[in-house]
Order: sequence, then C-alpha cells, then structure tokens
Amino acid sequence: MPLIAITQGDPAGIGPEIVAKAFRDAPHEMRGCFAVGDVATLRRAAACIGRPGVPVACIDGPQDAHGVPPRCLPVLQLPGLAGPAPWGVVSAQAGRDAAACVVWAARAALRGEIAALVTAPLHKEALAAAGVDFPGHTELLQAEAAHHAGVPVARMPVRMMLANDELRTVLVSIHVSLREAIAAVTPDNVLQTLRITHAALSRSLGRVPRIGVAGLNPHAGEGGLFGREELDAIAPAIAVARAEGIDAHGPHAPDTVFMRARSAPGRAGEFDVVLAMYHDQGLIPVKYLGVDKGVNVTLGLPLVRTSPDHGTAFDIAGQGVADASSLVEAVRMARRLAA
Repeated sequence: MPLIAITQGDPAGIGPEIVAKAFRDAPHEMRGCFAVGDVATLRRAAACIGRPGVPVACIDGPQDAHGVPPRCLPVLQLPGLAGPAPWGVVSAQAGRDAAACVVWAARAALRGEIAALVTAPLHKEALAAAGVDFPGHTELLQAEAAHHAGVPVARMPVRMMLANDELRTVLVSIHVSLREAIAAVTPDNVLQTLRITHAALSRSLGRVPRIGVAGLNPHAGEGGLFGREELDAIAPAIAVARAEGIDAHGPHAPDTVFMRARSAPGRAGEFDVVLAMYHDQGLIPVKYLGVDKGVNVTLGLPLVRTSPDHGTAFDIAGQGVADASSLVEAVRMARRLAA
C-alpha cells in the first residue's frame, strides 16, 4: 500500500479534527496513511470529535504507518512545533507549524519516501503573520519542487485543479487580485495552462482529454464587443495548442461552459475539464456542486498533492462537527494518481 502523508493543517482550524474523523470513519481508505504534525494537537482533535474514540499512535517513520491497526491515527511528530493553538484564532505560530508540516511532506515526496501528500487546510493570514513568503499551499509546493530540481520557480509552472465526480476545472491564475488575474490572461499563460492540463489528464485518464476553454468576458466577449481578451489572447493560445495535438475548444461563454462539461449518471459531459481564466470563475461551479466531494489537485509538480476544497473553518473549529468527506475524497484521489 503506497504511503501517503497527511499534513495536520492549521492547528487552530478544523484540519486536525477532520484528519482524526477520517481515520475513525473511513479506515479502509486511510490504509497506508499517516499524519504529519504534532501529537498533542492531533490528540486534542481526536478528543473533540466524540465517541467512538480514535487512539493516536506516535510513529518514528513513514513505514511504521503500516503497522498501526485500523481506526488508529498514526502521527509522525515533527520537532519544533508549538503544539495545540487556541481554536479559531489566527496566530503566527500556528502558521509556522502548518507550513513546517507541508515543507516536510513535500521534501519527503520529492525524495521518494512517500507516494503522495494530502494537505489539510491552512490559513493564509496565519501564514503571512508567520512571515511565510507564499500565499498558500500551491506556491509553497512549487518553490520546494523548483529548489529540489535546481531550477528557478518560473521553470516549475503549476496549476490548480478542482475536481469532483461531476466536474473538473483548471485555473489560469490562482491567488491574485481580480485586476492581476485579468492581466494574467495572456497567450503564453493560457497556452501553458493548456499544456499542463493536457499532460496531467492524459496520464490520469489514459487518453487525450477534451478541454473546454472558458472566455474571460460575458458571452466570451461577443466578438470583441465586451472585451478583446478572447480574440487577442485566448483564441490564439487555443489555436497553437490544437496544432500541438491538444483537444482544446473555445473560448466558450463562461456562464454555460461549466454546465456543458458537467457529467451526470449515465451521461458524460461534453468536456473532461474546463479551463477557467481566474480563481472564482472556476471554483464557484465546483464548490456549488458540493464542498464535501471536491478535491484540489496541484498539476505540474513532480509529486502528487491533493487537498480538500474547503478552508480552516475557524468558526466551527473544536466543535467536532466538521465534515471529513472532502479529505477522504482527497486521499482517494491521491491514491489513484500515485498508482
């Protein structure tokens, strides 16, 4: 069974408790998995989710996870972590602890010691307070992978994909302002996203994926009446991609392309994935279909990384009511991608 590391996430949020719930409620899916973080933090989380209880076992290395019985949470204790943080409170120390777990897991994956990593939610404000130079998981993992490969970060382009059973979407830009996201819609960025998406899904699907490309403007610009990005940036990138053998189509009106791509029981969508021009354009449709089933996958990395598609939920942290379904789906996705 491939070894999968699950980072604890921000200790003030729901990450530790959804990790504990996943090991309690989905023991079959969690085989070969272990948590990376702080034992005391995970024990507090295991206590908050109620009965039946989840014993927490401290392990010395990833391989020890295989010897832990079902419904027991194996934890690899990292040195230097501060331990449990007050529930629902943004703090620099919690941000540092969360980032340290991600860095350890990324380096272990890059060294080939684990097959994949699944990241529980972290808090971007806490990361910033801790002085972490990256706004989120994706950028941090990109930097680690680039350093491991000995190349500049620009030579390690990555993209974010949100996926569930009904819809996949890949984003041209991620955690930037809307003004910056519009400026990022260039022929080079759109083409690079098409190439990354094509390569990643060709591997996971075992065939050439059908890619529907969303426009940026209403009605995909209506022939230039509502903006020229479709004519000047998106369509030229699609033309180059198609000449390279990429099965890309569009640009399509963004208010209908996601419905066209959505799969239903007994009926496949028109596209395997939608290329979205910016963060919210792509994430809103997937999350509307159900946060409990959505999985975030980082494409373009020399490692497998997935995560739930929700945040730290500070407002309910410590109450034991957080839903672990998306984390379990992320583990399933990681296992499939690592196979």
